[in-house]
Amino acid sequence: MFSLKLDDGLELRLLEERHAEAVFAVVDQNRQYLREWLPWLDVSVSADDTRSFIKKSLGEFANGEALVAGIWDNGQVIGAISYNFIDRQNRIAHIGYWLASGRQGKGVMTRACRAMVDYAFSELGLNRIEIRCATGNTKSCAIPQRLGFKQEGVQREAEWLYDHFVDLVVYGMLASEWWDAKPEERQ
Repeated sequence: MFSLKLDDGLELRLLEERHAEAVFAVVDQNRQYLREWLPWLDVSVSADDTRSFIKKSLGEFANGEALVAGIWDNGQVIGAISYNFIDRQNRIAHIGYWLASGRQGKGVMTRACRAMVDYAFSELGLNRIEIRCATGNTKSCAIPQRLGFKQEGVQREAEWLYDHFVDLVVYGMLASEWWDAKPEERQ
């Protein structure tokens, strides 16, 4: 199973069906906060919905198509990070993430993203990572910027968010750029 130790008690672990109640509880406690930018909150209204999502994601993981990991702080789930889509032929993955509101601003997601990018390039042999964020989601956009991703453009009205479209900023990182950067530049 997938597991990456970060630091300070932080760990990324593949979500399993047995985690559904804990993950749903964090989502439900942060529903209003997360709903501002995540389009799936209205279809995740019970632990059973979360369990179904995890079961589906485990099948995609088994097929090498995706990976959904919980972000754990000293044994408590506080968010999730994923390769939402892995294109093996073109060696590309798209990273998505969310974090409980009370855990924001402490560098947790930056460390989690850094670990996922390292893993994608070193273990999965991928060549490109993309992160897409709504243009108005400055906290989410700050993460790829902090990690040295290049802003490659804006996809106009690319995501339906409950009752309106939002534009998405596309950030990209190539394996060669990641490894050529000094470690402190990936902080």
